[in-house]
Amino acid sequence: MRRSIPLVATGLAATLALAACGGGSGGSGGTSGDGTFNAALTKPVNASTKTGGTLRLANSGDWDNVDPADTYYAYSWDFARLYGRTLMMFKSVPGKEGTDLTPDLAQGPGQHSADLKTWTYKLKPGIKYEDGTPVRAQDIKYDVERTLDKKVFPNGPTYFNDYLDLQGYTSPYADKTPGKLGLKAVETPDDQTIIFHLKKPFAAFDYFAMLPSTMPVPPAKDTGANYKQHVVATGPYKFENYTPGKSMTLVRNTNWDPATDPNRKQLPDRIEVQLGINADDLDNRLINGSLDSDVVGTGVQAAAAAKIQSQPRLKKNADSAPTARLWYTAISGDVAPFDNVHCRRAVEYAADKQAMQTAFGGPLSGGDIATHLLMPLIPGSKDINPYPSGAGNHGDIAKAKQELAACGKPNGFKTVLTARTERTKEVNGALALQQSLAKVGIQAEIKKFPQGDYFKLYAGKPEYVKKNGLGLIMMAWGADWPEGFGYLSQIVDSRVIRDAGNTNLGVKDPEVDKLVDKAATTADATARNDLWAQVDAKVMDDAYIMPFLDVKGLLYRPPGVKNVFVNQGLNGLYDYAQMGVK
Repeated sequence: MRRSIPLVATGLAATLALAACGGGSGGSGGTSGDGTFNAALTKPVNASTKTGGTLRLANSGDWDNVDPADTYYAYSWDFARLYGRTLMMFKSVPGKEGTDLTPDLAQGPGQHSADLKTWTYKLKPGIKYEDGTPVRAQDIKYDVERTLDKKVFPNGPTYFNDYLDLQGYTSPYADKTPGKLGLKAVETPDDQTIIFHLKKPFAAFDYFAMLPSTMPVPPAKDTGANYKQHVVATGPYKFENYTPGKSMTLVRNTNWDPATDPNRKQLPDRIEVQLGINADDLDNRLINGSLDSDVVGTGVQAAAAAKIQSQPRLKKNADSAPTARLWYTAISGDVAPFDNVHCRRAVEYAADKQAMQTAFGGPLSGGDIATHLLMPLIPGSKDINPYPSGAGNHGDIAKAKQELAACGKPNGFKTVLTARTERTKEVNGALALQQSLAKVGIQAEIKKFPQGDYFKLYAGKPEYVKKNGLGLIMMAWGADWPEGFGYLSQIVDSRVIRDAGNTNLGVKDPEVDKLVDKAATTADATARNDLWAQVDAKVMDDAYIMPFLDVKGLLYRPPGVKNVFVNQGLNGLYDYAQMGVK
């Protein structure tokens, strides 16, 4: 994530003026043509409040899910803000302020008990669904209940599963009175009040309150796993149609009231998303202006990146932003011979990170070479390099062979390396890793899987991983919020591992789990950040993860798109809730 808010001090503004998003005055078109390279990192490019037109987006793959209970890609969380509202949300502004929280459905930040185990929110009055019926606190509770059911909804995060005082509760579908009594850990004493009871203290619960899990779902309209066919909207747009794997169209929600929602605009008349578009074709259409944005937001492919960087007329419409996102290869300790730490360390040393960086487009469109988990944007990050990868970062062959000898595989071994079919750069990175591992005798067979089911059915399903020998798994992870817990907990805490839909792809260390708990309940920011650095160092010592890039995505914004800016709270993606067109 994936989407993917610090425990350190951040402003939790109660309101957010539209002007802060760069809106023009009097509905002017905003045709200033103020695009320059990296301009959207600090301001809205082509600011405008003019309405109308169709915003055209595309995705080289399919969605994991549009259901708020079952989604965990960063772009999906960004896009979901168009049709759904949550208790809290990231500010829709460029720059560092975009990592701050602001109320959305709630009137203000949560009010907590002295022990940080009870959190209370009051809803704003007058918020309605697309059919004009009022949103109730009970409907927010109901979606939280739904997200707990990891058999029906395996993709979403497990924060509520892990922290609510569940008392054995598992699912609203096993409850005879869903949405009425249901989960005792969440109370709704009236239609405007929702109270969360935790089994252990947590100081930053407002960041749980911004998860899609707090998008209200009317129980009478819920159809379980089929709810994705028509999610009932509370945001400025509603679904006109959705055909998985092909397309989706959103149109104006006439029952959305901007008076209750200063965080979003409603500029285009329609938002059309094409799915399953070849990645290079998608880039070409961006450059020729027949598309407005690549909704996934991981950056253009290598061919387009070279063209953009070499042509000033194109480069002025591009942005390369550092993100709280990491490209890495998960090394599965459940798959032999990676159950031996020395075999895992052999991969750490053998990887040609320079070749992998090149495969992802170089420093500008791929990112900076990574040597550990916590990237510089995360508080507490310390510059460590436990597995130096040789001259020019081309791999340390001698060290890798020493580790192979230590694990009893001096001549190497065979394994499987996975990548997502639609992600060309990821596949190219896997090829580069395959070639570097071959130099020390590790023969990695590349197997590709669809991104929509990558975590649900394959890489994130432990039974499948073990049965099919998926020893090396290509992975990108963005902070759910840019802080140690919001970044690390879902990829290193062994207790979040479940039957399917995992993002922790094999880190299992009780000492890491203890450090996570200690950090999550440490009030002092300096001490807390030092604990996250210790988590980073311990996981690297275990060698369950081989990081290779601190991500930068080279994003392209055609000149006809309005109000385009990078939202740092949304992992360096463009903020879709503000965009307009000519």
